[in-house]
Amino acid sequence: MNITVVGTGYVGLVTGACLAGSGNNVTCVDIDETKVGKLKNGEVYFFEPGLDEVVHSNIKEDRLHFTTDIALAVKSAEIIFIAVGTPQSYDGAADISAVLEVAKSIGENLNNYKIVVTKSTVPVGTTEKVKSTIASITDLEFDVASNPEFLKEGAAVEDFLKPDRVVIGVEKEAVGNKLKDLYSPFMRSGDRSIVVSLRSSEMAKYASNAMLATRISFMNDIANLCELVGANVSEIRRVMGSDTRIGRQFLYPGLGYGGSCFPKDVRALIKTANEAGYELEVSSAVDSINKKQRERFFNKIYKYYDGELKGKKFAVWGLSFKPNTDDIREAPALYIIDKVLSEGASVIAHDPASIENVKEQLGDKISYCESYYETCTDADALIISTEWNEYRQPNFEKMKELMSSAIIFDGRNLYDPEKMKSLGIEYFGIGM
Repeated sequence: MNITVVGTGYVGLVTGACLAGSGNNVTCVDIDETKVGKLKNGEVYFFEPGLDEVVHSNIKEDRLHFTTDIALAVKSAEIIFIAVGTPQSYDGAADISAVLEVAKSIGENLNNYKIVVTKSTVPVGTTEKVKSTIASITDLEFDVASNPEFLKEGAAVEDFLKPDRVVIGVEKEAVGNKLKDLYSPFMRSGDRSIVVSLRSSEMAKYASNAMLATRISFMNDIANLCELVGANVSEIRRVMGSDTRIGRQFLYPGLGYGGSCFPKDVRALIKTANEAGYELEVSSAVDSINKKQRERFFNKIYKYYDGELKGKKFAVWGLSFKPNTDDIREAPALYIIDKVLSEGASVIAHDPASIENVKEQLGDKISYCESYYETCTDADALIISTEWNEYRQPNFEKMKELMSSAIIFDGRNLYDPEKMKSLGIEYFGIGM
């Protein structure tokens, strides 16, 4: 099939590259000439494991193309995916202006029948707005569909190639069948597509992310209680996870969730409910707990030093909101860093992928190291904010030799407290 994907971010580029990999002719469109120029040369401008290889191979096979010319891309396509950003507005709602701007461009350039698919995470009713926007410009026939993504940053390619499910929201059965056919190469072990209505498809994405965010905030709430009553949340997590009704996923306490999806989507869902005259009490609590979690972690540091952080030097391991990505949007590390800097401390940080992104935001407010051990040199304490694999089994004796004081504030519970005690390291985790 001839496919056009509008938007070359995490969702758009992964979608375009993987669909090209199954034999389709794919054109990816973006208004950013710099990004398009890099992509034409096979340079992926963000870190996502495995994506480089998929992009390179499909460019080489002449199945994947990049352009800033949306008119050309629309006219040549059978199916058009809208995968542009829907950032959070000042009031918490999702800003769908970019989605509707793309719909306008599609309407202006429609030359024959096409299926227009919203891939971006959008509030309920947005796909219908896309339809009405296009219909207000052209009399030519077209159909719309909703196909929300369920890709995890750091595993997006794997998730696309081996999806748990593909959700397809349609008005017409024939459109659903066409999209099921498009995704059939990824369903060889069994059809995992779920065809629903447009609005159910849009709501399913928000509901799924809100549920996952709820599990994270619930465990953080339990972890905070554990600290007050003398229980260990790691032991509780194992007990809970062994219950098949609950399962083991998303039961890890820590600094709270960040990134481009959970914070934005939970708030957008709350806003949607408010507009419908309903209060989502659980989701509102989830958002509140998440905000407070990083504050509580900073307060551990603040109280340990009796509020005297001025002149202290902190090593920070991990800057991205999660491992295996360079995404720093709403990353807990940035909150912690800002707080310790405001108290007069200094920070030297390491991250395997996101240092350049942090430099763009913080510049020389902090120092950066290519070696995570190097950050420990003369540090008064180590703060762990992202659970990259390389941090899981470090040489603790080496760290102790480098640090001024053997103190670790671990926001991801990477280490065993008893082991840290036996090594002579003061260790502060979450929920223990």
